[in-house]
Amino acid sequence: MLNKKIFLVFFFAFFIRLIAINQSLWLDEAVTANVIRNYGFMQIISKFSPTDFHPPLYYLFIKLWTNVFGYSEIALRMPSVLFSLLTGYVVYMIGGIWTSAFFLFNPLIVYYSQEARMYMMATFFLTAALYYFLKNRNLILFNLFIFLSLLTFYGSIFLITGFLLYFLYKKQYKNLFICLLVVFVYFLTISSLLYQQLVNSKIALSNVANWSLVLGKANIKNLLLIPIKFSIGRISFYPKWAYWGIAGIWTTFISFTILIQKLKGKSQNYNLKVKSLLFLLISPLIMGFIASFFAPMLQYFRFIYLIPIMALLLGFGLSNQSRFNRRGYVLVGGFLFFSLAYLLLPQFHREDWKSLVKSLPKDKPVYMITASSDPVKYYNNKLIIIPLRSDFIGTTEKQEEIIVIPYASEIYGLNYKNLLSKNGYQKKKEVSFREITYEQWTK
Repeated sequence: MLNKKIFLVFFFAFFIRLIAINQSLWLDEAVTANVIRNYGFMQIISKFSPTDFHPPLYYLFIKLWTNVFGYSEIALRMPSVLFSLLTGYVVYMIGGIWTSAFFLFNPLIVYYSQEARMYMMATFFLTAALYYFLKNRNLILFNLFIFLSLLTFYGSIFLITGFLLYFLYKKQYKNLFICLLVVFVYFLTISSLLYQQLVNSKIALSNVANWSLVLGKANIKNLLLIPIKFSIGRISFYPKWAYWGIAGIWTTFISFTILIQKLKGKSQNYNLKVKSLLFLLISPLIMGFIASFFAPMLQYFRFIYLIPIMALLLGFGLSNQSRFNRRGYVLVGGFLFFSLAYLLLPQFHREDWKSLVKSLPKDKPVYMITASSDPVKYYNNKLIIIPLRSDFIGTTEKQEEIIVIPYASEIYGLNYKNLLSKNGYQKKKEVSFREITYEQWTK
């Protein structure tokens, strides 16, 4: 009977991940697609990675994957679907069926299970490491998954530091030394690439006026958004008082359910596990908050590898007693409600570049920030794209009508409207799609 329940949970989890999986790629996903389509394996490491802000393992893996399955939206996103299911299975092995359900139907996990980026891959590696950490077995596999997570996502270091601090506190010096050695070898291996990326990120922060706002500054709002998004996912709606009210009540219920685990006073082993997991849940957030004063990175999606820990804490204490099961059904039902709201309501989907590119006039060049043009190139690589920058007016002199995609112009601090108006252009029309627009300007 238990096996049948597990099968049903995973079947339904896989099924809902197929809903709207072919929605438009957004900017970062299109970057992934264009990189693996235009670069070879060695070029990804030598040419692309120095200009990126992530380690190369995910790109190398997805390059291998797409060589077999192609470059469609579904093909690009399927690895994240599979990594999320694998993570759910590891969570099941640690905590049982309730914890796997809390993870698999978590709305933020469902969202990033459909994203062609490295976050679900890193979450799988770190959850696998967590499995060997909690079971206190196979130090080799624990450190292998630690190493792989660092090769996938730099943000993994916060949870890894949590492991290291735990080893230090428990005086497990052998584990501490070996894990430190693995981290040292990793940074030694990737030091040249990491140095180039740090230099380029400094240049980007200085050249792009509002870039730090996008990355996630250390402030209370960004910190509070983490538990809220962990609870309700990426959806947002108006009126805002209703959004904050619903989000606040549900997040409070989730937080209370987690915190009362510490107060149940069961066996010593139970209390030790709860304290360990609470420490591993909270300490990476504290470290990430402090680090963001120096290098902005405090965005909730960079910490989704903590959601398996949250699921484990929610699952502790659930048993066959009906009153505890009711709590489990309420939690799963709430997560499913927010997940299905995202999946079934298109207004919560990603930027609709697919529709925008399809509607662009075919005989006119497009002016836009070049660094944000990957979605246009993915959906139509024959369109002529002209850089939208402070001196772009010189390229429009002989054109009576131009097309502008203003996406990211505010981040770059570019007042293109003022420049066009001063040179005799008037906005003829604005065509809007989900979260993006293009404009026609005429003289």
